[in-house]
Amino acid sequence: MTSAPMIIGHRGAPGYRPEHTSAAYELAFALGADAVEPDVVATKDGVLVLRHENEISTTTDVASHPEFEQLRTTKVVDGVKRTGWFTEDFTWAQLSTLRCIERLPEVRQASSTFDGRYPVMRLSDLFELVDRQSERTGRSLGLVVEIKHATYFENLGLPLDELFAASVREAVWNDRHARLVVESFERTVLAKVRARGVHARSVYLVEAEGAPYDAVARDGAAARTYAQEIDEAGLYELAASTGDDVIHGISVDKTLLLDARGDGTTDLVDRAHAAGLQIYMWTLRAENRFLAQPFRRGEAAEHYGDWPGEFELIMSTGVDGVFADQPDLAAVARTMASEPS
Repeated sequence: MTSAPMIIGHRGAPGYRPEHTSAAYELAFALGADAVEPDVVATKDGVLVLRHENEISTTTDVASHPEFEQLRTTKVVDGVKRTGWFTEDFTWAQLSTLRCIERLPEVRQASSTFDGRYPVMRLSDLFELVDRQSERTGRSLGLVVEIKHATYFENLGLPLDELFAASVREAVWNDRHARLVVESFERTVLAKVRARGVHARSVYLVEAEGAPYDAVARDGAAARTYAQEIDEAGLYELAASTGDDVIHGISVDKTLLLDARGDGTTDLVDRAHAAGLQIYMWTLRAENRFLAQPFRRGEAAEHYGDWPGEFELIMSTGVDGVFADQPDLAAVARTMASEPS
């Protein structure tokens, strides 16, 4: 049985290998992750691929491919203007020629030494990898799949809910609902995935500020904010949802579990549990750049700070799952947090 909290390798183990690569996912499981989290976007021909964003200039070597220079462009994605190369302008055959690179080379120099070694992965590849790792280790390993920019892709004629449901069926993962979680910042796509017969837990991603883009696209300035979704009434509304619109849990920005000083915690986990919801948190990262101010040590952003202090503090809230860039460190902190003081 998995200890609490569940450790989810955030895009694999990107503290050590370029994110969303086979090496990152395999290493995450070797380091103790109970599940891994892929971000899912689509290609021009409807193949689901694993990238943090559909804009891929910082996570692949696309800029070094002169044959794709003409595909560089500027787009508005979920209200944000971006310039670069976008997965939806590539066929899978084209995208498969690219190699992955470290997204944060100034912070993760060790990971960047693996630049150019691994190709872009499809979601279907990851289903197979998790099955192999489960068989090899004798563990029931899971997937927490984040569906990215669903409204944007649907407007392009690439409905991610339909593509995802087809991929789940093809991988024969629909009978593994205990191992499969689907999450998104857009609640509407979660309902659409369930309506297509996918048996998985639905987790609603929540940011510290702003409003979900599907609500903004539908309601404009009147869109319900993330803050309203997790206030007292909002949590009970989420927990009361039924049918295809059911929400089993929320997944929140780390800052929502830490108080204003950063060295104490809020009551959000207790309130979510009281409403009947599970709650996950993103993201545990050991480097000073990402730690709350009280846990930073020294001036170098890339150096590790007091990660045990922050990780244990977050786990002390009773959170059900944590996303981690260094799954081994999260596993150590989980053990330390469970030991009698």
